[in-house]
Amino acid sequence: MVADALVQHPAVTHYLRYVATTVGRDKVLRTIQYFARFYSWYLYRTNNPTSAIQPWTTIKNQFGLTRKILRVGKFVEHIRAASELYDTAMKQGSGDKIVQYLQTLRQIGYGGYMLFDTMTVLDAMGVKKYESAKRLQATAYRFWFTGLVASALAGIYSLYQLSQRTRQIDEKDPDGKMEKVKIEKCVSSMAGVQIILMSARQRKAANIQLTSDLCDLTVPSTALGYANFDDGFIGLAGTLSSLLGIQGVWAKTG
Repeated sequence: MVADALVQHPAVTHYLRYVATTVGRDKVLRTIQYFARFYSWYLYRTNNPTSAIQPWTTIKNQFGLTRKILRVGKFVEHIRAASELYDTAMKQGSGDKIVQYLQTLRQIGYGGYMLFDTMTVLDAMGVKKYESAKRLQATAYRFWFTGLVASALAGIYSLYQLSQRTRQIDEKDPDGKMEKVKIEKCVSSMAGVQIILMSARQRKAANIQLTSDLCDLTVPSTALGYANFDDGFIGLAGTLSSLLGIQGVWAKTG
């Protein structure tokens, strides 16, 4: 039957695997949250009535709260990842470990962000209001900012290393040409353990992660006063970052 064929279609199976992941659902909620942030700003700037703006503001706030609750306890995952990355770097002996250390710092930043963010959940829910909530949230943003900067620097540094090595190769030498091809396919793994030879797909994924980090930086940098992006720009940047995240999770669950 047609209904059975539709239900058993590979696309449906793929969709079910995607929505079964917490990170997959979070990326969808995040996309809606940041689009609502952009669209409420857009409605305000185009002089629409409050009745038109309020639903989108509510979506932004409620989806943000939902995601905050879903993040409770997730800091343990990042602290463990930081410990494993550091141990791996120590076991590798001598050599350039800048990328490994930056990725360790990235995980510490994310872990600290989620730890302090968790401390503000009751205040955000309205269960128990406390004066230190704003200070705790600011500390969370500082950790997030640190993690994002470390992640972006790790990617940039790895790509810089590759470009320097590429320039040193004599393209007139056939062996050099083969080596150059290999180097051009090599980027830093965003997991940060080592610089390895990677396929074109993995190189693309690393560049997407760097773009995502730069988009996400608009949020904590503005919240901490380091920059002054408006809600429209932050909303668009967050939407782009979230869509890239959806693409990545969708590919992994394929």
